[in-house]
Amino acid sequence: MDLQSRVWVFDLDDTLHHASPVIFPQISHSMTAYVAQHLAISDEDASALRVRYWERYGATLLGLMKHHGTDPRHFLWHTHQFDDLPGLLQFEGALRGMLRRLPGRKIVFSNSPLHYAEAVLRGIGVARSFAAIYSIERIHFKPKPQRVGYLRLLRDLGVAPSRCIMVEDSAANLLVAKSLGMKSVWLSRQRRRPSFVDVRIESILDLPRVLHRL
Repeated sequence: MDLQSRVWVFDLDDTLHHASPVIFPQISHSMTAYVAQHLAISDEDASALRVRYWERYGATLLGLMKHHGTDPRHFLWHTHQFDDLPGLLQFEGALRGMLRRLPGRKIVFSNSPLHYAEAVLRGIGVARSFAAIYSIERIHFKPKPQRVGYLRLLRDLGVAPSRCIMVEDSAANLLVAKSLGMKSVWLSRQRRRPSFVDVRIESILDLPRVLHRL
């Protein structure tokens, strides 16, 4: 495949930046507070419900929409607010240079809301590297790994799956990408590589050295 004809489909959290240490705990806290306030239940019950919906539906939001009629935009706005997001971001300092040198078009495909994704990309200095952001609003609140979001992305981009390379920390999300015909790059320190993963890397900065395998 011609390198310039590739379309790189990047996850955001724990792929382009390290969300687990600080950002994810704050989002979880905000979601618990939101559920407690809007359903008038205790923080303990709200936390349990948040986790139960996440385990059952793959996203707390989907359970809230299904069972409580929650407005998804209101929920996402209020649960993704930070006093100092730039100060919380953890990422590789060489990321911007690596992305600039990586041949092909680059897209962000994330289950996060648009305002948050845009703020993160600005904060880590890579916003100009990406041609588009497919946030959860853009895929009509059908988060990964639901196939409908992938299909919408492919349809909107007007590209064959075989031209796409998905870079993700979630193996479940890559399984769907691979089933649709995309190449799959798994960002993980786990040694065992699932059969549906084409390449495993331990750092996002490793992408240039594995180009020949994609």
